Amino acid sequence: MSNCNTARLEEAEALPLPKARDLFYGGEWHRPVEGQYEDSIDPSNGTSIATVAQAQRTDTEAAIEAAHAAWPAWRSLPMKQRQAMMHEAARRLRAHAREFALIDAIDTGNPVAEMLVDAQVAADSLDYFAGIAPMLKGETIPVSDDSLHYTIREPIGVVARIVAYNHPLMFAAGKIAAPLAAGNTVIVKPPVQAPLSCLRLAEVLQDVFPPGVLNILPGGKECGQVLASHPLVKKVTLIGSVPTGRAILRSAAETIKPALLELGGKNALIAFPDADRDALVSGIMRGMNFTWAGQSCGSTSRVFLHASIHDEILERVADELRKRHIPGPPTDPATTMGPMISAARRDEVMSFIESAKREGARLVTGGKAPDDPRLQSGFYIEPTIFSEVTPAMRIAREEIFGPVMAVFRWDDESALLDAVNGTEFGLTASIWTQSLKTAHRCASCVQAGYIWINQTSRHYLGVPFGGAKNSGLGREECLDELLDFTAVKSVNVQL
Repeated sequence: MSNCNTARLEEAEALPLPKARDLFYGGEWHRPVEGQYEDSIDPSNGTSIATVAQAQRTDTEAAIEAAHAAWPAWRSLPMKQRQAMMHEAARRLRAHAREFALIDAIDTGNPVAEMLVDAQVAADSLDYFAGIAPMLKGETIPVSDDSLHYTIREPIGVVARIVAYNHPLMFAAGKIAAPLAAGNTVIVKPPVQAPLSCLRLAEVLQDVFPPGVLNILPGGKECGQVLASHPLVKKVTLIGSVPTGRAILRSAAETIKPALLELGGKNALIAFPDADRDALVSGIMRGMNFTWAGQSCGSTSRVFLHASIHDEILERVADELRKRHIPGPPTDPATTMGPMISAARRDEVMSFIESAKREGARLVTGGKAPDDPRLQSGFYIEPTIFSEVTPAMRIAREEIFGPVMAVFRWDDESALLDAVNGTEFGLTASIWTQSLKTAHRCASCVQAGYIWINQTSRHYLGVPFGGAKNSGLGREECLDELLDFTAVKSVNVQL
């Protein structure tokens, strides 16, 4: 390791973690009523980083009451003042970007060099939604000559946002943007596995918003259930798994509240014979998100290669993978792939690998823990590729959420599309061809909410992102997300 990298690693190890480890609501820090704390574990070595408060029912209800009490003043605040606070929050995120990246690298295991982008993405979201807030306007409706009909868009109240562990800071800071811009107050529930950057976010933004407008509430299953079912929470959102999404919907049904869900994916990358082969190899690598050990709901984990290019592309991808994604310590800037988030997740992914072997898939590369002695106490798995996969296999049907790619050989387009659409998921897909006709035809047939053509993994503010089938409800990163945090009121004036 270079002297520069060694110095950076030493800086990461000396990083001051968030001083506050309690619950943040109503503009203040609170110890949990039942006094429960849990360890946040460093997935690179299995040791405790810090103990963090866990909100139970009483704590969660108190946070909801605080957010509800803050709502009338926040919704009445002139839009320019709300926008200014959001822009200030974005500025602070950018100023603390490196600090947030180091905290998330330690807490999630994701490589620090890649996590530097997350604060920028979140800051961009705050600026974007602050900028489009004036789009929250109603309409006049010409129905009759003797009446005036118009609509008003109003904020809905307290919004609960439950975020995932693969990008805690980016999700927590970015997902507060739309509801705040619309005039709602927000409670963020950080991921149980990696709450530290969210607590630091509360410290950094503590004096930006009025008390109770932004609340950070670490907690487990009970906290989430209360947020989803409480009558004062008017909308609940989740980035997480399909089973958790179902549980959220069941809880939300108690008070007939809407939900916005970004759930799992078993996403397909489809390569036609005429695809640009160099770009395709790069796209397959990028689409699988090996950098985050495959822990991304948008990962294109099912790769469908036409028989005419299958062997060549598979060999090239495997060679590139062995060179470019070697697991290493997440705080080392040279690392391009970190560990799984927990021992439980590592064991679950290993069970998928063993099932693929039993069911007849061919292991091309990976499939085990790394040999590097520095990594033995962490939750690492080598980046893994299986070929000769069939749609009936477990690795073809279930979301793995780990560094395991399943490669299929195809030569009949109709059978291909049946296989691509033959899962309960429909989040993203990626199509590779130089034919516009083929690209548009295939895109119209694939059942997914977001489709890239000759591209993968990139998000663009302003372009709706969300899933079909069991991959979610609603759209984010766009005007639709902002509008979803409002209610339409119709007014009739008899002239």
